[in-house]
Order: sequence, then C-alpha cells, then structure tokens
Amino acid sequence: MIDNRTAPYAALAMRLALGIMFIAHGLTKVFVFTPAGTAGFFESIGFPGFLAYPVMAFEVIGGLMLVLGVYARWVAAIAVIQLFVAATVHFGNGWSFTNANGGWEYPIFLTISALVVALLGEGSYAAKPAVKV
Repeated sequence: MIDNRTAPYAALAMRLALGIMFIAHGLTKVFVFTPAGTAGFFESIGFPGFLAYPVMAFEVIGGLMLVLGVYARWVAAIAVIQLFVAATVHFGNGWSFTNANGGWEYPIFLTISALVVALLGEGSYAAKPAVKV
C-alpha cells in the first residue's frame, strides 16, 4: 500500500539522489577525464566518440533538471535508456562493480532508480508541476 503522505518525499529523495549522481558523473567526465578523453573512451568501447558530448551535456543539464524538479519524469525516462546502454558496457564484467572494469550492478541499479522517478513523478518541492509521461 502506498502512503500518500510520505510518497511525495520518497520521490523527492530518489529524484535528488539521481540528479546529484548525474551531475557528479557529468562533471567528472568534463573536468577529470576531459571531453576529449571521454570521447576517446567511448571510441575504445565501440561507441562513436562524438556521442560523449551529448552524454556529458545530458548528465549535467539533466542532473540539474532532476535536482530542481523540472520535467523530471521526462528526464528520468530518457535516463533509463542512457543508463541501460551504459550498463551494457559492463555486462561482460560480471555482477559486482568492484570487478575489473566494473560489473553491471551499479549501472542497473541506477537504471531502475531512473525508472522509479519516471513512474513515480517529481515528488515534493518540484519547480515544475508533474507532466504525464
């Protein structure tokens, strides 16, 4: 049974956690690995290097949108796809993310977290009211 008194705060907590994670990962790609280095990594795993740039932009801008609660359901729905594709890179490495080259447990957990936000909605303290997906 859903507790309608606390569910909006649960959605807020999940939205904030996902948004902060995206911002942190996006800024790490920009400032630590650099855009060129991230593009090189994408190429090394079989993706076109140019895809690194929209991924970095989505992670930073989408993360901010999630934190603020602006079109969070739409951002989360797109994130489900982006995160699942990212998880495919790790499928051959086994379950645990501590495995060499990272396993798939963490990316799949993030994929499910994004799905929860997409299904549940923005929650409390969203800058933009809920938009039906």
